[in-house]
Amino acid sequence: MDGETKYDESRMRGFRPSFKAVTLVIVAIGIGIAALCGLLKPISNGCIMTYMYPTYIPISSTAEVSSAKYGLYLSHEGWRKIDFQEHLKKLSGIPVLFIPGNGGNYKQVRSLAAESDRAFQGGPLEHTFYQEAYLAPEEGGADMDIASFQLPTQYSCRLDWFAVDLGGEHSAMDGRILEEHTEYVVYAIHRILDQYKESHDARVSEGAAGTGSLPNSVILVGHTMGGFVARAATIHPRLRKSAVETILTLSCPHQLPPVALQPSLGHYYESINEEWRKGYEVQTSRTGHYVSRLALSHVVVVSVSGGYNDYQVWSKLESLDGIVPPTHGFMISSTGMKNVWLSMEHQAVLWCNQLVVQVSHTLLSLIDSRTGQPFTDTQQRLAIFTRMLRCGTPQSFNWKMQSQSSWSTTVPVKDVKDPSGSQLHALSGCPSNVHWNDDVLERDLYIQTTTVTILAMDGRRQWLDIQKLGSNGKGHFIFVTNLAPCSGVRLHLWPEKGIQNSDLPPRKKVLEVTSKMVRIPAGPAPRQIKPGSQTEQAPPSAVFQLHPEEMNGFRFLTISVAPHLTVSGRPPPANSMAVGQFFNPGEGNAEFSRKLLLLSAYSYMDIVLKEDHSLVFNLSFAISLGLLPVTLSLKTAGCGIKNSGLSGEETDDTENSRLCKLRCFPPVALAWDPTSGLYVFPNLYSETVIVDSSPALWSSTGSERTTVLLLIRSHVKKVDPHCSYKTRLAVSLPAAAGRFSLLYSSQMVGFSVAVVFFALMRQARSRPIPSILKAVESNLRIPLPFLFFSILPILISLFLSYLMSQPFPPLLSFTLISVICYLFANGFVILLILVSQLVFYVAAYLHVFIKWRWQLWEGNFCFSYLHWFINLHSGFLSIKVIRVLRANPLYVPTSASIILSTFVHPALGLFILLLSHALCCHRSLCSSLAASFRTHAWRKELSIYQTQGNCCSQQSASKPGSPSKENSSTYGRTQEDIFHYQHGLLVLHLLGALMFVPSLISWLQRIGMPQSFPWFLDSSLRICLILHGVLSSESLFDSSFSFPRVLGQEIRLNFIYLVAGLFSYISALALRPYRVFCTMGAIGVISFALSISLRLTGAPHFGRKRHSHKR
Repeated sequence: MDGETKYDESRMRGFRPSFKAVTLVIVAIGIGIAALCGLLKPISNGCIMTYMYPTYIPISSTAEVSSAKYGLYLSHEGWRKIDFQEHLKKLSGIPVLFIPGNGGNYKQVRSLAAESDRAFQGGPLEHTFYQEAYLAPEEGGADMDIASFQLPTQYSCRLDWFAVDLGGEHSAMDGRILEEHTEYVVYAIHRILDQYKESHDARVSEGAAGTGSLPNSVILVGHTMGGFVARAATIHPRLRKSAVETILTLSCPHQLPPVALQPSLGHYYESINEEWRKGYEVQTSRTGHYVSRLALSHVVVVSVSGGYNDYQVWSKLESLDGIVPPTHGFMISSTGMKNVWLSMEHQAVLWCNQLVVQVSHTLLSLIDSRTGQPFTDTQQRLAIFTRMLRCGTPQSFNWKMQSQSSWSTTVPVKDVKDPSGSQLHALSGCPSNVHWNDDVLERDLYIQTTTVTILAMDGRRQWLDIQKLGSNGKGHFIFVTNLAPCSGVRLHLWPEKGIQNSDLPPRKKVLEVTSKMVRIPAGPAPRQIKPGSQTEQAPPSAVFQLHPEEMNGFRFLTISVAPHLTVSGRPPPANSMAVGQFFNPGEGNAEFSRKLLLLSAYSYMDIVLKEDHSLVFNLSFAISLGLLPVTLSLKTAGCGIKNSGLSGEETDDTENSRLCKLRCFPPVALAWDPTSGLYVFPNLYSETVIVDSSPALWSSTGSERTTVLLLIRSHVKKVDPHCSYKTRLAVSLPAAAGRFSLLYSSQMVGFSVAVVFFALMRQARSRPIPSILKAVESNLRIPLPFLFFSILPILISLFLSYLMSQPFPPLLSFTLISVICYLFANGFVILLILVSQLVFYVAAYLHVFIKWRWQLWEGNFCFSYLHWFINLHSGFLSIKVIRVLRANPLYVPTSASIILSTFVHPALGLFILLLSHALCCHRSLCSSLAASFRTHAWRKELSIYQTQGNCCSQQSASKPGSPSKENSSTYGRTQEDIFHYQHGLLVLHLLGALMFVPSLISWLQRIGMPQSFPWFLDSSLRICLILHGVLSSESLFDSSFSFPRVLGQEIRLNFIYLVAGLFSYISALALRPYRVFCTMGAIGVISFALSISLRLTGAPHFGRKRHSHKR
């Protein structure tokens, strides 16, 4: 009796979560809620709406393609009604095909088409004299003549925007849909080129003179998955040669699908990316001889990322690294894009006016005015993309070590006068129409301090002695202004005065360095109703920097500001100014350790920047702001005003703040990330500083480690040294939770499957079989086996990196984040187990209670009319076919699952399998509870007998038909074991079914339309998974059955589950959770093979060997 009581208590403990499990679930739910709040928070991205008047002209389809499913349209901008056929006859521009993305619409082309039409009519953007971006040496810039490269001064041909209607299908969720979209885009490209020929022939037949040449290629612009479809179409075997030479993608995941859950989708991605890698490789024969040129040598790809506000696709997925070499493409974030400098949401990238305008002018600049077609040279097209999209600010920055690229010595030489009247030669980047002479400058002013402040229309040349002011380690010079270069301010480097240096080399002559000014985004300028009515200082718009090696050989640096409006050509901004400073890069630094950053989530950290501080202030964070975003608040504390002369009531904090805003520059924060580039935060008074980095991933390299990962990360903040500031920093928990869930959600999906595999391993090696909840909790014991399951796969991944000669990720951060993700996966699995367990127990108790009540009411006359139905049901069950199916209850669900997985959709077959698991769990749990109730009834009856006397009890115990303690207990334990194991299989296959839900949603969207059969890869893996669920309880459940020996060691089921869990863990580290289906399929094949082997050898199945009982 005591043994039975202990058994019941241990059984109930197996269904109760431990304190550790409850804590893990609560933390996981809390982080999930915080992440949801962070992701659902409204975003103010600063984008301007684009307005248009679109008309969509359908392009007729040929007989070979049915137009019932997809369509092709030509976009026309204008409010007037046009004749479609006449408009098509006049088609003579450059074809551009827009490919919408996941769930997108062809009408999303309207913003790009409208701004392209306005750009063609209005002409190129106004030329400025800021430093331009050029191709880097690794991108082929070393072989390009920069002096001869010029952007067009007038556009020679308009863009004709086409768009494919893909029915709004969810291509990011299903590989078959993605493949069909690729097929249609190939057809659309051919149809567009044929339409130009038809239009040309129609004009010739009507007597109109044919002008220009017919296009041979189409520019592809793809949004999200449309960008990947564009790349897939480019390498399609049926695509005409050189039909695609330029691809521009907007927020497109190139590396991996954003929802990497379907095996066929992941396989399709890998095959397309592998073909692209081969397309840029030189093909050689076995003897090493050259065979053919690069298959994709004519294709240029540029990827535009939306930055940290794009919650659907993060920058790591949009990178072209390892797919397209730097000589044929690059990725740029909208936060570092010229004239944009904004992070935007996934859909906003299509209508944000700042980005759409820049993209439109970029595509128009690709057209060669001599031929009327896009440039054929790939390097020239890539250079145009670089000049039009990249800003002059370096994409990676280090004030201490790096210097900007040296200025070109091919700039025309101009004659200027020095203060003594001597004629000198100067290298000038400013045009002649804004060239200044000594006549426009009133007098010279020699600066004696390391910091200089210059107001607008100052009219004086400021002389700074480099040797004097740049001493004591202050050899770097920084200059911040809101004046335009050339027209508002100019800077020169001068050699020693009084030396006749007409014969000196160019490096020793007067050198104008104005063109080194880099433009930074300026916030909105304050409105000025009348002169002198401004209320705050205009934000800075440019930064200029000189390193000691760049000033070597020169004695003086001069700063000249336009003295009157006739020189600059336009009035300067309200209360404009410039601030320059010689500084020591080792000063003005603040470092924040991991401990301080974590503590800042609960209490703010304050930093006071006093007056005359360094103009460049470095904030170094030990943890990447892509993982722990920091809210940075800046408040002006003072601005050098000791006594304003106002009354006491007027000199309060509000008045002081107003005066300081009028005198001080609004701060600007610059952040650099090696993955997504430059981030700029103008007018930084209160902002959450965040970068779209990808720390602690297996694919992270050493370059990310120095600037983004858990090492020091610099953010350079430019402020006015005459003003004092109070800076407050704190980690934003909602933003951090949102970033964590976005970056590592794919890992946690794969880790969840690994957790279940490890739990099944625990069940397979233990007798009696523990519950799946108890198995998961046992694997969380510290130090073992938790460290074994969480650390061993990481060590294996590092060993694989070593074998493949790949760079190692940062060990500390990679291990720490992976373990945290593994813990969150455990919390999710425990939550899933608790919910399903609650459902099963409620249903089982209700079932047993109703059955018990039915047995009590069975003799009641009110239920006599049901006996007829029961007898009829018994007669139906006596039919031979039904008796065979009852003897083999798995035939029906197995057949239905396989048929649905093969011919309809794999997820439907998994749902049938889950239903079979649920019924088996319910039946076994009901049987276990019923046996438990019979055991309790026996105990109660035995207690009554014992109170009546020993003799009666013995007689009663020997009665035939009385409750049997041994049989009920053994039967209950057997059914409980079956429930535990089936519950574990149900949780595993439930995760697999959930991973196929996105694909099922896309399939349901296409009901009523022609559909193909599921991919063989998906169907075959689903069938193997079904075999695992159906046959594992028969052939693998009995742990006494041994597998073939390997190296003299006996392999059992627990070892197979261990290998499956390790493989799933490593697949999650590689951000490829869809590979877990390979392990499920492999176990299914083993289950099927052993089931056949057991039937052939006549070995006993589970339930027939060790346990015998009466029902």
